[in-house]
Amino acid sequence: MDFELSEEQLMVKAMARDFRVKEIDPHVAEYDKEERYPVDIFRKMADLGMLGGVIPEKYGGASMSYMNLASLIEEISRSCHIMGATVSFPSGLAGSSLLFYGTEEQKQKFLVPYAQGKTMAGAGVTEPHSGTDVAAMETVVENKGDYYLVNGAKTWISFLEQASWFISFAQMDKSKGHKGICAFIFDPSWKGVSIRPFKNKVGYRPISTGELFFEDVRVPKENLVGEEGQGFNVAMCSVENGRMGVAARALGMIQACLDESVKYAQDRIVFRQPIGRFQLTQSKITDMVIGLETARLLTYKLAWLKDSGAPRAQKEASMAKLYATDVLMKASTDAVQIHGAYGCSDEYPVGRYFRDAKFFQMVEGTTELHRILVAEHTLGYRKN
Repeated sequence: MDFELSEEQLMVKAMARDFRVKEIDPHVAEYDKEERYPVDIFRKMADLGMLGGVIPEKYGGASMSYMNLASLIEEISRSCHIMGATVSFPSGLAGSSLLFYGTEEQKQKFLVPYAQGKTMAGAGVTEPHSGTDVAAMETVVENKGDYYLVNGAKTWISFLEQASWFISFAQMDKSKGHKGICAFIFDPSWKGVSIRPFKNKVGYRPISTGELFFEDVRVPKENLVGEEGQGFNVAMCSVENGRMGVAARALGMIQACLDESVKYAQDRIVFRQPIGRFQLTQSKITDMVIGLETARLLTYKLAWLKDSGAPRAQKEASMAKLYATDVLMKASTDAVQIHGAYGCSDEYPVGRYFRDAKFFQMVEGTTELHRILVAEHTLGYRKN
């Protein structure tokens, strides 16, 4: 195997590094504290073509390789994983659902400006009671002939206050399980659509998240994505992209934990020597290095498989997401420990990394879910 990055990949990383150092690093602590999404940084990223991801150029995207996308997400996430998420989301559920299942009219109206960074979008899958069990959703839809009528609620929706549109899902026939689910594009300005942002979150503070409510919402027929009963397939069409994005963001944060820990261990003097000289500190640094390299191999292998045309890579996606986020949790814990009491001071960023790290083990499928998926694929109970 060739582990050398191509000239194009090196250029992408260099561009992303320059951008994050100049545009994100000076501001991230402030907007994290304020729970404010930095729209100005988003616009600059859009101007540089960072948001088009793997969406084809004909639909406003950048036609990136998955390797380039993972590399870009990782580099940006060294400064702020929320802006890393901003890079990954157009290649995730909202973008992919329209790319693979949308009509040409839907692609032109919604996907093109989204991939170009002219609009933002959100995806409503998780519900207050069903959570990981997508097929058990309680949001319902009725076919009224000229329109669809939707009632229900979604929760933990990202970009809740910035989204120009949402793709969300409702059950038409509960007796059919996941085969009764339908997907729709919702306009937040419609009558019956409302939102409730969650404030003062422990982690993921800059990104607006919260609840999305549907109360007798009349959805035009042309806003159905795919066919009736195809909603579960729509929801699952981008899970590998989403999990790769989370893993790549985790890589960037692990690297940041390592960078901060090395710098502090070299500068902090205890008992007349740098704490980097102590074996227990060295052990933590070693764990970060090995964890980062291993997580990177899993994540980049997933990207390589996608670039090689693998039709599905569910097991590999679960492995990369599971391992990278578990390593991040340990790396952030060790980084805070190395910093001692200063770990809880906003003078150092490791406290922010620690607050965010825990929730990486929940987004895009919990750690427990991915352990089940890896085992079931290995045992032959589940096929790609």
